Amino acid sequence: MGFARACSVALVGVEGVVVEVQADLEPGVAAFTLVGLPDKSLIESRDRVRAAVVNSGAEWPQKKLTVGLSPASVPKSGSGFDLAVACAVLGAAERIDPATIADMVMIGELGLDGRVRPVRGVLPAVLAAAEAGYEQVVVPEQTAGEAALVPGVSVLGVRSLRQLIAVLCDEPVPEEPVEGQGRPDAMLAGLMIPGTGLGTGLAPAAGRGDGHRPDLADVAGQPRPRQALEVAAAGGHHLLFSGPPGAGKTMLAERLSSILPPLTRQESLEVTAVHSVAGILPPGEPLVARAPYCAPHHSATMQSLVGGGNGMPRPGAVSLAHRGVLFLDEAPEFSGKALDALRQPLESGHVVVARAAGVVRLPARFLMVLAANPCPCGRHTLTGAGCECPPSVVRRYQARLSGPLLDRVDLRVEVEPVDRAGLLGQGGRGESTATVAARVREARARAAERLAGTPWTTNSEVPGHELRTRLLVAPGALAAAERDLERGNLTARGLDRVLRVAWTVADLRGADRPDASDVAVALELRTGIQRGVPMGTGQR
Repeated sequence: MGFARACSVALVGVEGVVVEVQADLEPGVAAFTLVGLPDKSLIESRDRVRAAVVNSGAEWPQKKLTVGLSPASVPKSGSGFDLAVACAVLGAAERIDPATIADMVMIGELGLDGRVRPVRGVLPAVLAAAEAGYEQVVVPEQTAGEAALVPGVSVLGVRSLRQLIAVLCDEPVPEEPVEGQGRPDAMLAGLMIPGTGLGTGLAPAAGRGDGHRPDLADVAGQPRPRQALEVAAAGGHHLLFSGPPGAGKTMLAERLSSILPPLTRQESLEVTAVHSVAGILPPGEPLVARAPYCAPHHSATMQSLVGGGNGMPRPGAVSLAHRGVLFLDEAPEFSGKALDALRQPLESGHVVVARAAGVVRLPARFLMVLAANPCPCGRHTLTGAGCECPPSVVRRYQARLSGPLLDRVDLRVEVEPVDRAGLLGQGGRGESTATVAARVREARARAAERLAGTPWTTNSEVPGHELRTRLLVAPGALAAAERDLERGNLTARGLDRVLRVAWTVADLRGADRPDASDVAVALELRTGIQRGVPMGTGQR
């Protein structure tokens, strides 16, 4: 009887569970049994592994073979277990020393010719292996750069099972020819999910491939919306643009991710792990360094927004926008269930999806931007534009954005149509992305210094009781906000959010704490009521 074991990783959402792959050979009729809650693609690995072993020059054992995936209670899916299954079988057949693979994590799909094909989710799988104490990982050659992002782990990238056998047995490593030179690598097809290309709105803004990066200087006029965009980026505040079609709402939202600060190392690992599992990580770019931008279509279902799907839930748009921007254009056209499902991730920074196959916790700390027209035809606020929508239709259309959802939006700005002078540039071009991004970085640095030693990094994350007890504003600065609270114009949550925005405005102008004018700016940005305050946030 022969026995050997290797290790692989099963992904549950964006978290990994180390799985022990055990192979047992016994005398009897030649058969291959795979147990341990495998799915359809994993059951088919029996044929892939057998063909790959034979075509790699090794002998397939003609005995009763049982392969167990432990823990047996965890559902396993995908083809990433092929490499571990093949090595466990070869170890049980004594082609490989079982001791050399006992504490080695192997991730990869096998082709029938023995080539090792890349799979999605390598980074979260290697992170799970490192947290479990494993120090040696074998991955496909194409994803070795992604696996090497995890510190303290020795990564071996292989091109074929034949090469791995030679490395484990201290034999000369054969050269594997690179096929299809001059053509796209067909081996990378396993890293991308069909339907999640650049045209779906589920791809990072930095990866559009045309080399053009939108600049804020392209936006004509719109001083108040530009100020709101800067405040949103500096403090991580959610934003609502409302106004007629063609005023520039989408242009402004598309430029928000470019003024956000670069991701930190930990944030980059979080974003890369989600994109790797979702299958939108660009080949050749193992680490996402810039804030992602996600803009799903208004026909998106609730499952596509918050996560779901058949079997174990997969990341949705809110997770793909983690540490970046989620832009919902034509927000009232989204279904009410889909919009209300955003309430939990807006508050907690994660989403919990419960399905029959299990409960998955997915990261979802994003900056939400909503864009809405005033009525179905979009001409309700324009003078002499000929809006024919009845008042009841206008009210019903605007009520599609529920009160509880809007209460979680810090900034609400009316985007007015651009006049002729502003459109033709007669008033001068606005500030560029680089200028605004520099102010945003300085403001975030001030907030991070003030919040050092706390679990928060931006003003939007600070709880209300901290703002009212420890981080105090200037004396008398809250008089206008308190009046709005007494009149019912503000809720208790709304007052906390006004305080957060006021701190961001103070950070942008370099003040130690907000004064009455900063609170007035925050109130105007939230309520839309003119308070007679200047529009510039960088200077007073």
